[in-house]
Amino acid sequence: MATHPAFFKRGGPWAWLIALAASLLWTLSTLAAGPPANPVYTFGIVPQQSATELARTWTPVLNALQAKTSLNLRFATAPDIPTFERRLAAGEYDFAYMNPYHYTVFHQRRGYAVFAREKDRLLKGIVVVRKDAPYRDLAALKDQTLVFPAPAAFAATVLVRAALTRQGIAITPKYVASHDSVYLNVAQGLYPAGGGVTRTFENLDPALRDRLRILWTTQGYTPHAIAAHPRVPAAVVERMRDALLGLDGDPAGKAALEGIGFKGIAAAQDADYNDVRELHIELLDPLGER
Repeated sequence: MATHPAFFKRGGPWAWLIALAASLLWTLSTLAAGPPANPVYTFGIVPQQSATELARTWTPVLNALQAKTSLNLRFATAPDIPTFERRLAAGEYDFAYMNPYHYTVFHQRRGYAVFAREKDRLLKGIVVVRKDAPYRDLAALKDQTLVFPAPAAFAATVLVRAALTRQGIAITPKYVASHDSVYLNVAQGLYPAGGGVTRTFENLDPALRDRLRILWTTQGYTPHAIAAHPRVPAAVVERMRDALLGLDGDPAGKAALEGIGFKGIAAAQDADYNDVRELHIELLDPLGER
């Protein structure tokens, strides 16, 4: 049977069938190939410290995880905590290390699901002052300007400010982007006191830490969450969880954890953060913005 010449003519009656067939073949070949062999997963870290310091301390952790999982992980953070919140709201991070309040918000709004957290530590907010400061209790800070990392920094800001309010101690807050900035501002005498957390304080350069002292400490809460965006395949999350839980079992992993001030990492589930939900904090809107 002879093929009609129109079959070969550009724009002929058979042209749409050729285009359709080509499209179907491309789609089938793409599906057969599956997802990229080694996709990149971003691991976002809440900017409690400068990006340079976070990269220095967290890169060994991600390298250890890559070695254990064969996943391609990329370190990510943000210039400040409010920007980190907006990026969480946009779902930019595949994995994220975020504070407990952030987790309760972005679990509900964006589906981030916790699967791990720091082992053997509760998150505690602290108020720091210069070592030679005359202050002996929170009441001495009344009517002064205190420095904090960000409005929604859970332990360093929210818990500390709530305690001040309960005790009737009026202060003026000043926000300076990170925990390290808080400590530096207080050490330099620019502000009389500021909010932080025990882990970042302990991780300070000893020369800076020795210029400060902890005036007051909050009660403890479930620590920061390591959570996955819902787009990350369950099998990948499981590999990450198993690798995280096993980091303290070998020298390289243990050394990496020591660099971020962790003794180890434990499995976590959503219900672990009910202690934070019971505080009924409402600082971030549905998009994670102020």
